[in-house]
Amino acid sequence: MFHQDAIGQRIEIVGRQLAGDQLVPGGLPPPDLDPLADGILMEHQKAWLGDTSTLKIAEKGRRTGITFAEALDSTLIAAASKSAGGDSTFYIGDTKDKGLEFVSVCAQFAKTVAAELLQIDEFLFEDVQPDGSSKAINAYRIRFASGFQIVALSSNPANIRGLQGRVVIDEAAFHRNVAAVIDACNALVIWGGTIRIISTHNGVLNPFNELIKDARAKKNDYSVHRITFDDAVANGLYERVCLMKGWTASVEGKAQWYRKARRVFGTRTEAMREELDAIPREGEGQLLPLAWIEAAARQDYKVCRWEAPPSAKGQPDFTFWSSERRQAAMLAWLVETVQPILQRFAEDRNTWYLGEDFAMRQDRTSIPIGFVDKLLRRHVPLIVELRQCPYDQQKQALFWIVDFLQAIGRFGGGILDANGNGMALAQEAAQRYGPDRIVELMPSAAWRRETGPAFRAAFEDQTIAIPADLDTRDDLRQLQMVGGVATMPSHVRNEGTDGGKRHGDNAIGLWNFHAATLNDTAPAYGYEAVGGRDRGSMRSPLEDASEGDMLRGPIGGNFGAGGLW
Repeated sequence: MFHQDAIGQRIEIVGRQLAGDQLVPGGLPPPDLDPLADGILMEHQKAWLGDTSTLKIAEKGRRTGITFAEALDSTLIAAASKSAGGDSTFYIGDTKDKGLEFVSVCAQFAKTVAAELLQIDEFLFEDVQPDGSSKAINAYRIRFASGFQIVALSSNPANIRGLQGRVVIDEAAFHRNVAAVIDACNALVIWGGTIRIISTHNGVLNPFNELIKDARAKKNDYSVHRITFDDAVANGLYERVCLMKGWTASVEGKAQWYRKARRVFGTRTEAMREELDAIPREGEGQLLPLAWIEAAARQDYKVCRWEAPPSAKGQPDFTFWSSERRQAAMLAWLVETVQPILQRFAEDRNTWYLGEDFAMRQDRTSIPIGFVDKLLRRHVPLIVELRQCPYDQQKQALFWIVDFLQAIGRFGGGILDANGNGMALAQEAAQRYGPDRIVELMPSAAWRRETGPAFRAAFEDQTIAIPADLDTRDDLRQLQMVGGVATMPSHVRNEGTDGGKRHGDNAIGLWNFHAATLNDTAPAYGYEAVGGRDRGSMRSPLEDASEGDMLRGPIGGNFGAGGLW
């Protein structure tokens, strides 16, 4: 049980965030909302609650309210006595923040439907690994007078077979190994447990879709509920949005709201069908719709581009200037160009993070620099681009930036590209600032699978702010979904506004920045440091952080991805 005041503050922040106009619909329901009152639950939510099957699946469009209904069901069951069918619920979301949201909604429901005033505990769940070792993962819990509890785990536990009660797997298609999680859950049935699997689709080849196909072919005993966005609209979703947001419902408003929900996808028809119509996409597609990228863009946030100073005729290129002269030129540029932008935020004493995509020749080195505000939004007020910059000056620029961030606030950590020549710089940075702050990253498919959904959700939920920059926009548009995993295809080359070739440089830098702000990502997934291990591993900047540090840092990246509606 950890710091109740800190948890309360975090829930309060979450509530304010989710109540904002950026997230429609979703979030914490109004405190006086009775979920059992007439006109609150929609027909598909009632159908979900009325289905008492041991094994149950919901394939759904986004924001259709199934997780909301499941939170209500979990509350009612946990509040009941054993003789009345009471039981504990273990919620496994795809992010830590969704777990906090789920138990927060359950705690609120407990007040209205069970007359229980409950506190949320944050604790460390001892997760026993297949090899017999154990690790601690963050978890949230509320305990009822009945003796039962609702627990939200921050990642997929290895020892889920040892749990007893109900298991809810939310956004299952985006879990790193949903097939293994589902297989482990099946053991709960032997002792009378139940399994609820809820998700939007993530490609036709995803194990979640395979499970549904098997269920429809009667190869397993899962009961399948399919709820599309249009189903939810027909059942009154718009009217519930108005209730949650305090809007006045109207025919014109409904038409505009519906049109906006679909137009955000632009020409990405497959993505729209998957996200709203519960139809898994067959092939590849863009990770981020243009509308999401443009919504994240801020005119007052900047990209500062360094180019080698021109040399006089007959004089050597910048690379071959004396060390002292190169250092002086880079320092002058940093002080003149970078410092004023960062200095604007000095009074806020933010915790700063950075990402990096390293390049020496053809592409650009990208260094996004930013922080997380009190509402858990990621801000990137500055991206530094270095083009054809010598290694020594890349090192000089990186170290100067980190030293400056430490002077105006606190440096929370950074994820640096450790491929190729970037490996040396990443290692030197880890030696200088500590392996607890610098991640030396060689990204693998597993890493992309684990961090990609949260990065995408930050744009979808408008919880990230980046520079309004054409090259950055075009870089982000190069990110693709391949085989259900976000990636930057190796063959992709886009042309920058200066006519030079790019390889999605700022997209990778921003992805690494965002991952650096997820303070419990690496511990949950058991990554290791670069030295002496296989490619594709990383070390968390907060892997060795104290309990207090974990609570003081940002909570994570995908909180309230549409809320429980």
